[in-house]
Amino acid sequence: MGRIRVVKLSGTPYEMGYAHGERFRDEIHMFTEERVRLSQGADWTGHNLSRAAVIALAEACVAEHQAYAPDLMLELQGMADATGLSLAELVINNGFTDFIDVVYNLGDITVPAVAPPLVADNCTAFMVPPGRSASGQAFLGQTWDMHASATPYVILIHGQPDDGPEFLTFTITGCVGMIGMNSEGICVGINNLMSSDGQIGVTWPFVVRKILQQTDIDSALDCLTGAKLAGAHNYMLMDKQGRGSEVEAMSTSRHVQDLAGETITHTNHCLIQQNLDVARERPPESRMSSENRLRRARELLANDAVTVDDLMALTRDDVAICTRPTPPMHVESCGAAIMSPTSGDFWSVWGIPADNEYEHFVI
Repeated sequence: MGRIRVVKLSGTPYEMGYAHGERFRDEIHMFTEERVRLSQGADWTGHNLSRAAVIALAEACVAEHQAYAPDLMLELQGMADATGLSLAELVINNGFTDFIDVVYNLGDITVPAVAPPLVADNCTAFMVPPGRSASGQAFLGQTWDMHASATPYVILIHGQPDDGPEFLTFTITGCVGMIGMNSEGICVGINNLMSSDGQIGVTWPFVVRKILQQTDIDSALDCLTGAKLAGAHNYMLMDKQGRGSEVEAMSTSRHVQDLAGETITHTNHCLIQQNLDVARERPPESRMSSENRLRRARELLANDAVTVDDLMALTRDDVAICTRPTPPMHVESCGAAIMSPTSGDFWSVWGIPADNEYEHFVI
């Protein structure tokens, strides 16, 4: 049985980034180089580009990150100094699925992008309002699905910054954060989407971490709605009172839906017409997976007394949701996280949820 590696980081942003980079230097190098290489190929981005061209696009995004979250870029600078990688390379490591949208739209304006045949994201996310849970607690959670090669890099960061709330974030080595909750009860999860309007902008892990710096849901939502986004993701946000919002966010279009009395579920295709207008079509197998997982998640969460055990069972569901790698995409459920901002409980599992046990943390 695999267990998730817990990494404790504390201090200034630079100190936290340096400690992260120093501990996982070799892993960060391997994972970053792989993501830079994949960003060069038409199978993922619709263009065949040189390494220099890809790095130039990432360097253009660095300035947007620095303007959006200068403290988080100090953290990334610490990681860069510890690993010897550039900020541009680490931006690709962090925001790969957003960066693909950028390369698709801007990679070579003289040649139309082809439809990339490879997609490596099958996340299934959910928000359960207090009135739909057996305990009266609110819940937010998801599987995190990616190419199976990503699983060994999954970690859980326990952050204790000098200036800001304590937080837990499910992430990968070299990435500032992907799914998480802070000590103020603000939590956030994501699903990848595919857009045709990618732009020089901010990638999603920096939006996630900025949200985890906030102390109220309105400020957390502002971090997202006010960002110049590089690519497309669906975001779910919630606070300790069970107030929440789902934001289906493309680079140039976003739609906010507040959590009311019904559970919200989302997978990896757009549900909002204004976003469908700028969405890229997913390969048939990926589209079918997304639709089947959404249908199955809604079935499993149709009752009025959802428990955390029900949510764990959903992530382990072998009918549609818990994904095992098969050719040609080799996607698997690399892990999952379930959070209750009401109580501060955080459950996480490393690797395929059906094969491993959840571990319990409190923030």
